[in-house]
Amino acid sequence: MFKKILIANRGEIACRVAATARRMGIKTVAVYSDADANAKHVAACDEAVHIGGSAPKDSYLRWERIIEAAKATGAQAIHPGYGFLSENADFASACAAAGVVFIGPPATSMQAMGLKAESKRLMEQAGVPLVPGYHGADQDPALLQREADRIGYPVLIKASAGGGGKGMRAVERAHDFLDALASCKREAINSFCHDAVLVEKYVQRPRHIEIQVFGDTLGNYVYLFERDCSVQRRHQKVLEEAPAPGMTPELRARMGASAVAAARAVGYVGAGTVEFIVEQPLGWEHPEAMTFFFMEMNTRLQVEHPVTEAITGQDLVEWQLRVAAGEPLPCTQDQLRITGHAIEARICAENPDHDFLPATGKLDVYRKPPHAAFQPPVFHTLPLGDGRGDGTARAGSAVRFDDGVRQFDAISPYYDSMVAKLIVHGDTRVQALARLDAALAATHIVGLTTNVQFLRHVVQCDSFARAHLDTGLIPREAAVLFNQQRVGLALAAAADVAQTLLDERATHTADPFSQTDGWRALGMAERRFAFEFDGQSAQATLRYLHDGALHLSVCGKAAEVASGVLSFAAMPDGIDLQFANQRALVNVYRKGEVAHVFTAHGATQIIAVDLLAHAGEAPAEGGRLTAPMPGKVVSFAVQAGDTVQKGQALAVLEAMKMEHNIAAPMDGVVAELLYAPGDQVVEGAELLKLSVAAA
Repeated sequence: MFKKILIANRGEIACRVAATARRMGIKTVAVYSDADANAKHVAACDEAVHIGGSAPKDSYLRWERIIEAAKATGAQAIHPGYGFLSENADFASACAAAGVVFIGPPATSMQAMGLKAESKRLMEQAGVPLVPGYHGADQDPALLQREADRIGYPVLIKASAGGGGKGMRAVERAHDFLDALASCKREAINSFCHDAVLVEKYVQRPRHIEIQVFGDTLGNYVYLFERDCSVQRRHQKVLEEAPAPGMTPELRARMGASAVAAARAVGYVGAGTVEFIVEQPLGWEHPEAMTFFFMEMNTRLQVEHPVTEAITGQDLVEWQLRVAAGEPLPCTQDQLRITGHAIEARICAENPDHDFLPATGKLDVYRKPPHAAFQPPVFHTLPLGDGRGDGTARAGSAVRFDDGVRQFDAISPYYDSMVAKLIVHGDTRVQALARLDAALAATHIVGLTTNVQFLRHVVQCDSFARAHLDTGLIPREAAVLFNQQRVGLALAAAADVAQTLLDERATHTADPFSQTDGWRALGMAERRFAFEFDGQSAQATLRYLHDGALHLSVCGKAAEVASGVLSFAAMPDGIDLQFANQRALVNVYRKGEVAHVFTAHGATQIIAVDLLAHAGEAPAEGGRLTAPMPGKVVSFAVQAGDTVQKGQALAVLEAMKMEHNIAAPMDGVVAELLYAPGDQVVEGAELLKLSVAAA
């Protein structure tokens, strides 16, 4: 076994690999960029080496620096994690040439599976079912258009070297094909330095089910069952679970056999995932009628590998290390068992209500749900006489939280938007769902926008709860997933008032004149609070009654929302609040004038307006279009003098490895473009000026 390994990655996966290595007695070396000098993964390893600037191309993609760091520190092997160089065949070859073990498949396997078109030809030869499509080398746009017309719309354009949902576009009409192709190729060249694409039939109401496979250097192969990854946005996974709901033993065996055949066909070694698109011709209620087609093979460990660990009791990173060291697979196929149900939620810095726009900022509050510290494996394999394990699992943590950040860390625009992974395990899917919702409710993040509440909406929606799964679940359930207000003005205002009074009480002393309890010799004391909530002005009146009770009236849009006695008490885990026939445990975190309110029902924000502080402020300037995040201007779709309509695409901005369309906020005329394609812009930078169109 290795004595020291280098982890050629950052964030959560670097911390994850380091945890297993530490348990196995293996020393670890971290690498880091300028932006990550004080990152959690640096502290998680025994040594750390600086490798360059903040942008991935200046650091985590500079494989020659990484190999130099491995040799300089005496690391015998390199674990690539996922993303960055994990599927780079040239990097794997360079590691071998330098005498450093690459903890992953051979370069030849990656080359075979790295280009989707080539991999599909190989899979066809191996008898693995394929989706109808064009996988040829000729990339002439006119030919691709003709092939799309032949296949029939809708079609899916996919970057041949792609992954993670990048370089992928669904096209509904022939008229839109060439524009989508150009955008797809642009994104592919930026992400993978390779703009070849393939075109496939877009399967209607499909499920995305993948099989975890493993191979060793002795020619042994197993599959560790399946994961359902159907809940997606922008072709990127949101929730993953194992086993797949409704999966029959027969279908599982057929898909597993196909996945192993795919791995065997390319001489695969290590951890890999074979992804299938599953067609449901008779709907969710008839899994026996499902058919599956090969999509691609990810030649690395997947983000969602913890759900497989939870149901099998195996530490997949340990498997990777043992296989890379030349050992046989720890288990045979008949020793592997499924225990219970596991679900993973990806917590990301993004705004779901604004087309999942990535967010940046600092984790001013980062409160995790109660969970066990990750000491892999989550379940433990009991050793046999040969030390390989029999697949038997002991009870593990019901809640696991994998991350690579700490409170007060910054989420920058340089890397992926994922903050953490929340994994739950239960005896049944129903139990796992309940645990996931409770754990999400206990996850409090302030300082940047996240998808935590959106994840709760998905978990609670009818389709997901009943396992009516397909990749269109999010748009199908849009009415109950987006722009939801589960807390309401009354509770939010009462929570902010209660927090204000608790803060004031904390300053009280024995001096009676330090009290702020509203006591008066005559009459009744009143206090008024001004708020902004959900885009509307609101106010509250607090009356101090003679018996010591508090009466609160909350009004919005000139009408009373709620009125009644307000009572509250500080508890170790929040405020026990009672108001207007509601009782809730609330947590309030303030950042400036904004109060972030978390409850079991959901979370919201309310602005406590300091009227004196805002006196005399002028209304905001109109006619400006600003960058919603730091990024690079890819292109403008308009010129000065053009008349535009509200919602019309004006520009394309690249940030966090994705392209984002910037739309007109109103009807108007383009007065001036302030940047050129290729320019870097900061968040809030004015991109262009709009003037109101003449009536």
